[in-house]
Amino acid sequence: MKHHDVAPGPTPQAAPRKARQRKVQRRPHRPVEVLGPFDLGFGPSRQRLVRVYDPAPLADDATGAVERPLLLMFDGQNIFDDEPSYAGGWHVHREVERLARTVVRPVVVAVDHGHEHRLNELSPFPVSGHSGELLRFLHFIIAQLLPDLTTRYGLSTDPARRVVGGASLGGLAALYAALRFPNEFGGAIAMSPSLWVQRGAFFKWMASHPPPPGRRIYLDAGAKEARGSMLQNAKRLGALLLHSGNVQLHFRSDPRGQHREADWRRRLLPALRFHFGKSR
Repeated sequence: MKHHDVAPGPTPQAAPRKARQRKVQRRPHRPVEVLGPFDLGFGPSRQRLVRVYDPAPLADDATGAVERPLLLMFDGQNIFDDEPSYAGGWHVHREVERLARTVVRPVVVAVDHGHEHRLNELSPFPVSGHSGELLRFLHFIIAQLLPDLTTRYGLSTDPARRVVGGASLGGLAALYAALRFPNEFGGAIAMSPSLWVQRGAFFKWMASHPPPPGRRIYLDAGAKEARGSMLQNAKRLGALLLHSGNVQLHFRSDPRGQHREADWRRRLLPALRFHFGKSR
């Protein structure tokens, strides 16, 4: 049998190696502490729990010598885990641990709301038959709560390292607190703030209370909230803050944002990075 020469084929190539997928190592979070109840000193719902997340200090600060930044949040039931919230928590303790490893992560202090008394507690102006007791609520926080927690957790007293935040009525309360008490809070996280309260009373109030110099404000709203009116109000406020010349503003318009905890949770990490994302 005659053998035919067969041209050699291409040298077989080794199968390409699959690229190794880099695993993202997330820092474990500590338990959330529940303190209290504390006595507000006013209103029918005086007893209040306070929830605190105290992240581990940086590796090069094992002694805890560095004063810790503060993130004060309203509506404490919604800030951490899902169980206390009626619509799911923000998981702030997990988001704080996603900040850069070189960042001194803030101690998060979240004050519970008063349920059916929430509107009265978080509004700085009379609304819907309520007198608006936010100023008294803030006096409790500033004069009673924070001095105790500052000693307990080694919090910084520098306003530049103290941020107050919230969403909806909590966002309105955060804006008011940052502008009304510049010696206590240097920044605010205001998500979907309820600027509609008392027919836009916050705009009138701000006309006679311009932002103090050096404010840092994260402000956002979703296009699907109240048929777009909340976003329009937020844009109006953002323009006024910038016009003052005293505010470093991070504004975010969320085209798919609705008035709900899930959207505020989704937008939280950029807000944290704006305020705490650089080592200080």
